[in-house]
Amino acid sequence: MNSIIKKVFALLFFFSATSFAQDYTSKVPQFKFSNDSKEQLKELKKNLLIKRFQESRKQLSKDKHRPFYHFISPEGKLNDPNGLCFWQGKWHLFYQAYPPEDPRQHWGHTVSTDLIHWSDLPYAIYPNPEEMVFSGSTWVEENRVIAMYHGVNVGNMVAVSEDPLLLNWTKVANKAVIPAGDDLPYSVWDPNIWKKGDKYYSLSGGRRAIGPGGKSIRANFLFESTDLKNWTYLHPFIENDYYSFIGDDGSCPYFWPIGDNGKYIFLFFSHKSGGRYLIGDYDQEKDKFNVTSGGRFNHGPSSKGGVHAPTAYPDGKGGIIALFNMNTGKEIGDGNYTELMTLPWRLTLNEKEELKISPAGDYTSLRGKQISVPTIDLPANQEIILPEISGNVMELELTLDPLKAEAIELKVLRSPNEEEYTRITFYPDGGYLNRDYSGPPIRTSAISVDNLNSSISDRVNIRIPETADVEIKEGELVHLHIFIDKSIIEVFVNNRQCVALRTYPERDDSQWFSIKAHGKNALLKSLNAWQMKNIYAH
Repeated sequence: MNSIIKKVFALLFFFSATSFAQDYTSKVPQFKFSNDSKEQLKELKKNLLIKRFQESRKQLSKDKHRPFYHFISPEGKLNDPNGLCFWQGKWHLFYQAYPPEDPRQHWGHTVSTDLIHWSDLPYAIYPNPEEMVFSGSTWVEENRVIAMYHGVNVGNMVAVSEDPLLLNWTKVANKAVIPAGDDLPYSVWDPNIWKKGDKYYSLSGGRRAIGPGGKSIRANFLFESTDLKNWTYLHPFIENDYYSFIGDDGSCPYFWPIGDNGKYIFLFFSHKSGGRYLIGDYDQEKDKFNVTSGGRFNHGPSSKGGVHAPTAYPDGKGGIIALFNMNTGKEIGDGNYTELMTLPWRLTLNEKEELKISPAGDYTSLRGKQISVPTIDLPANQEIILPEISGNVMELELTLDPLKAEAIELKVLRSPNEEEYTRITFYPDGGYLNRDYSGPPIRTSAISVDNLNSSISDRVNIRIPETADVEIKEGELVHLHIFIDKSIIEVFVNNRQCVALRTYPERDDSQWFSIKAHGKNALLKSLNAWQMKNIYAH
């Protein structure tokens, strides 16, 4: 009897072990590249995947809503951006990609010297032993780049690369260095990595049910290691966070110093409220982050065409370069891609340690034909169409004097009879009232963009207006910097705020521009417009 029981347990152990050791090897071709930069370029010219990407881009370019100068996956779908870093003179951007022959998440890979022109590289990190390669970040050392990411069904993983184009990756220990499990005092989820002294630190995303009434709130858990293989859990990292929402989670975290006054910024994604940030002080003795302010990168739901998850890396000048993926704004299946990346945003702090947002990268290199409009009086409640400003792949720079107007409304991607248009509205006195009783109350301005009338298609999702506060001082001119690229619009205001959404005009003639002052007169001081080049044209 004992021998039979032993055999039964042996069989159970065998089947249990084999089930846990499931082979998740990718079906996507994988290549080993040399460690010499010149040889790598030669190898890439002949590479099967690169040739495949080139052909795929040609085929996908037939989609009328496919952008010209925003990054989008060469083979269709993408999700979170990952591991932005600067290595040996080049910017590297990774992202969740879905290869057609094996549509589990792999880390896609693209490289740029100017953050605008991107060159496709082969997939960087493939699944196995993890089932799928989820989000994470990178840490650059003198002789290597370290990637830390979440491996589905196993835990948080570490991989390293040392070659010039980061084409070859080796997984540390070939297993999860922070294993997932039940009944842990922390979550094992999207990790962030940095180094302080001789120790590595990692944040793991998650949430804790310690909010009001036991509701979940954002949480991020801190680990430390001396060798990247063995990690010790320390504690929840962030304190005094009064800026996140009930129900938020701390996915896709990035933690970096910002500015020159010792402040730090923590960027993350919440599946409830979208892209967010916290600013504060890093107590390096207690290894705690004390929050002093915070805010949002999207100002409505992240779904249905909104800003999604961040990736971020210092620019070496006190600022942070961040990119975000933008969710699709139409029914999945309409076309063969869904999400794309924003332009790079440069994040800095003003004198009050508030976040400033401006466009980054060499976008001026994309400028083609320029049209300039001189000063124009804007009579109250009269729409003025500027026929010389026309297009759906454009950059616009406007300087406005609101005077006493209640709002200034722009319509872009407008059809002649207004069957379609996307509205951008600046409200000089339309934001929140800020009052701390130490001085006069300050009411902020607001910027809004909405796609309620953007498309006549019944497959396009309508989202609530994307509306954000922006402080404009009394008498200060308003500068709107607008990027239009087929199905995405980004609006920067005085290099302090940005709102963005997806839009899908169906009509070929939805390319007009108009401007209107509401309530009282305003002044258009200047307007410059450029047609923008296609970064994918060969």
